[in-house]
Amino acid sequence: MGLWSFMKDSGKKLFGGDEEPSAEVLEREIADLGLSTEGLDISVEGDKVKVAGMGVSQEVREKVMLAVGNVAGVAAVEDDGDGAGTVFHTVESGDTLSAIAKKTLGSANRYNEIFEANRPMLIHPDKIYPGQVLRIPQDGAA
Repeated sequence: MGLWSFMKDSGKKLFGGDEEPSAEVLEREIADLGLSTEGLDISVEGDKVKVAGMGVSQEVREKVMLAVGNVAGVAAVEDDGDGAGTVFHTVESGDTLSAIAKKTLGSANRYNEIFEANRPMLIHPDKIYPGQVLRIPQDGAA
C-alpha cells in the first residue's frame, strides 16, 4: 500500500471553480485517456483519491494513479497495491525530461523512456509543468 502526494492546486482542471473531483469525473478522465479501470475501484474522500482492487498491470495502475493525481483538486492518491518498484518524480521549475532522465535513470538520452512511460498523459516531451508528477520506468520497462 502506498500514499502518493500531489500538488492540489496544480494539474489538469476538469471543472470550474474550486470543486473537489468526484469519482465519476475522474473515471471519465481515465477513460478519455484510453486507460482501463476494469477491476479497480476509484473513490474520493475530500482531496484524497483511493485506488483499490486488482485486474490491471502495475504499469496501468501507476498510470491511473498519475491520471487522477495530476488533476487539480487532488492532493493525494492512496493505492492498496503493493507499490513495489513504483518511482515517481515531481517536476520542478526548469526541469526537462532529459534532466529528469539524467537524474533518475543516469542518462539524459533516456528521456524518451520517461515520455513513453507517461503516455497518454503526456502528448509531447516538451510539455511538462512544475508540480506535475511523472512515472519513472524501472529496469528498462516503460
